[in-house]
Formats: sequence, structure tokens, C-alpha cells
Amino acid sequence: MIRPFPIAFHPSYKLSLPEKHRFPMEKYELLPQQLLREGTCIPSDFFEPTPPPIEILELAHNTNYIHRLLNLSLTQKEIRSIGFPLTSELITREFLIVGGTISGAEQAMSSGIAFNIAGGTHHAFRSKGEAFCLLNDQAIAAHFLIQNKKVKKVIIIDLDVHQGNGTAEICKTTESIFTFSVHGAKNYPFQKEKSDFDLALEDNTDDAIYLSHIEKLIPYLIDKVKPDFIFYLSGVDVLSTDKLGRLGMSLEGCKIRDRIVFEFSKKKGIPLQCSMGGGYSKELKVIIEAHANTYREAKKIYT
Repeated sequence: MIRPFPIAFHPSYKLSLPEKHRFPMEKYELLPQQLLREGTCIPSDFFEPTPPPIEILELAHNTNYIHRLLNLSLTQKEIRSIGFPLTSELITREFLIVGGTISGAEQAMSSGIAFNIAGGTHHAFRSKGEAFCLLNDQAIAAHFLIQNKKVKKVIIIDLDVHQGNGTAEICKTTESIFTFSVHGAKNYPFQKEKSDFDLALEDNTDDAIYLSHIEKLIPYLIDKVKPDFIFYLSGVDVLSTDKLGRLGMSLEGCKIRDRIVFEFSKKKGIPLQCSMGGGYSKELKVIIEAHANTYREAKKIYT
């Protein structure tokens, strides 16, 4: 039986952290509850991912780095760059996130679309982690699909407010993966990597300007690249209310952004895996609403 709307979720996504690191970890528990309560999703839509074997991680990450993660033997400098305390619980969570994105990508080949409640860990490089990212779920999954000849060409559409620097670095020598990032010019990371296509936006860019770019670039790049699979990072830190973002988008504008991506992907018949990415608005209800809009729009278009 084909899942109509597969969504990866595991209770471990809500990591147990000290108070100063906790917000907005609650979103990983509250978002599925909201989607079920309102009827956007049903319980059978959700699946619990399993950790991938190390050899799959090695498609995108350095072997030595992976083993040092598993042994909790990163240096203090490396741990500070990640921003979380390094624990076995954190490593397990990262493995599960990657497993959810890989499994979702496989399911999207038949269902058209799949989601990961977490993921979008685009600041993880081949040999290091940073900014709350240890393993790059979409870069790993993209290499997995190509290595196993499930697809020939992939595009990673990264619309998080922060440039996907780790994704760009991991994929820069892989011609079968095209990386596309739209981000705040003055946002972290302050030293950007080079994606295949980057669009850096000025502070306070509003809905009208942002969406005018997206409406042109999504069709243009998909027609140019001709991918047979799309990974979409739908970070909601583009909102004007976001504490770590510098753009000026509204909830409605963010929803329309997702709709543009989904409608064109569906029109072209290209399967898509969507990872949630960032969202750090001061009010948790705003974060949940913005992420829930992504599922609502997909539900309208795909089912």
C-alpha cells in the first residue's frame, strides 16, 4: 500500500537539552500534534525512521569525521561550532533525521511527495558540523539516490534564510546534484560557500520582492537542470518575526513560496522530499503555523 502523504517523525526529534538550548525544540512535538488535530494528516501518514548504515553516510561525509562523532571525540572547538552539547542522544537524533530523509525520498518516488518533520541540516560539511547541524540529511539522501541509480539528476532547493553552505561544499564536485540557495545576504554564514546558483537578498526583503524572484527562478532552474528528483528545504526563518533571520516575509508570503515550489514540481511530475529547516520566531505558535502551512499547501496540491 502506497502512503499518500509520508512524513518522517521520531520522538527523539525533540532533543532533551539544557534550558538555553531548548527553544524551539518543542516544535518537533507540537507540529505533528497540530497537523493531526486539524485533520491535515492522519496517523498512518507518519512513519518512524531508522538510522542508516555508516556506508551511506560516507557517500557525503568523511569516514574519520563520522567515527569521531560516534565516539563523541570531537574537539571542544568543533563542539562550539555545532552549538549543542555533544551527546549520544544528539548523535542518535542526527542518524534518525538522515534515515527519515532517505526513506522519505524513496517513498516520494511513488507518492510524489514526502516530508521530514526535522531535517534541513544544511550547515553540516563533509568533515565538520556547525550551527546545530552534524550530518547533512538532504546531501546524503541525494548521493544515495544517485549512487543507487534511482535517479540521474537532483536539484536541492534551499529556501531557508541561511545559505546552505555545507550542502554547497559537499555537492560541489558532483555534477548530478545541482544546489540552489536563496538566503539573506547578511545572515549567517558570514563566509558563504558557492552553490551552483545563489541568490542573496537584502535585509527586510518583503513578500513581493521575494516571491517575484521565486516565481521566475523555480521554473527557470528546473527547466534548465531537468532534475528527476527535488529536495526542498522549507525553512520558515524567512519570516520578519524570526530572531535569527533578517528578511521581511509574512506568514502568507511564506505559504505562497511553498505553493510555488509544490505546484511546479507537481506540474512537471518530479518527486519531491521536503525537510523543515529553521524557524526561530519569538512566539512558538508562529513557528508552528508557518511549518503547518507547508503541509497544508502540499495537501491541497498532491492529494
